[in-house]
Amino acid sequence: PIPDKAFPLKIQPCRDSTARAPQRQYHDSPSDLTRSNAAGTEQCLQKRLDRIYRLYHRRKYIHPDPLEFLYGYEDLRDREIAGLVASALAYGRVVQILKSVSCALGVMRPSPYRFLRRSGFRSIRKSLEGFYHRFATGEHVAVLLRSMRRIIEEYGSLHEAFVCGMSSEDETVLPAMTLFAGRLRESGGDPGHLVPDPAKGSACKRLNLFLRWMVRKDRIDPGGWDLISPDKLIVPLDIHIHRISLGLGLTARRHANMRTALEVTRGFKRIEPHDPLKYDFSLTRLGIRSDLSVQEL
Repeated sequence: PIPDKAFPLKIQPCRDSTARAPQRQYHDSPSDLTRSNAAGTEQCLQKRLDRIYRLYHRRKYIHPDPLEFLYGYEDLRDREIAGLVASALAYGRVVQILKSVSCALGVMRPSPYRFLRRSGFRSIRKSLEGFYHRFATGEHVAVLLRSMRRIIEEYGSLHEAFVCGMSSEDETVLPAMTLFAGRLRESGGDPGHLVPDPAKGSACKRLNLFLRWMVRKDRIDPGGWDLISPDKLIVPLDIHIHRISLGLGLTARRHANMRTALEVTRGFKRIEPHDPLKYDFSLTRLGIRSDLSVQEL
């Protein structure tokens, strides 16, 4: 549960002509008016989100975000490994996140893929001796890397392993993400909390963040996992995005769990059906950068 004091956010409601209900006509039904009001509200919300998107969906606003590490990997085989490591460590203070990600990726320089292919677990573990990131130790990261190595040996790539868990009937990546997380936990030991369990109801913010980086492709997200459609992605929900979603009326749920993440995703999907995570980077700038304010919404 998140205490009420965690929700001081006040976002002004939409107040433009499209958000007002039309004058009642005799041929209108209550459901007609409800649909009209809803459409007007969504149009107003889209205008506000598009404004934030135009302002902040730019590379100059990336720092300090662990996503910046992925730009150094042209080879998709390297990028997917670096992305999973960076996202797994994306919790805590931003300065410490960048330091820890830099350290973990540094031992695999210049190619994480070649490093995993040629290194045994003993070597991987030794290279991470003394590593700590809050609750994560070098042992946890080493186990995660061993799991990735075994999955790559079996499927050819992390991308192929993830896609093997997908079905055309799935509305989102959740079923495949659950299978993928299970493979990561079962393939090399216990990686601790670096790999969440979607089946337990967690929002799985870091795994969904990893998928955003790898599936979307634009001037921010480098992409590469082109066998997965962006419309299947789930919002990487943390307390910050949860608060914004509450303020924008995308959810009324008080817990930042998977059910809430799916509800928020459906809200964004009504605005951008083919790319519900379009605004995610821009909105997270309002929490990650000290020079930007959520009040701009």
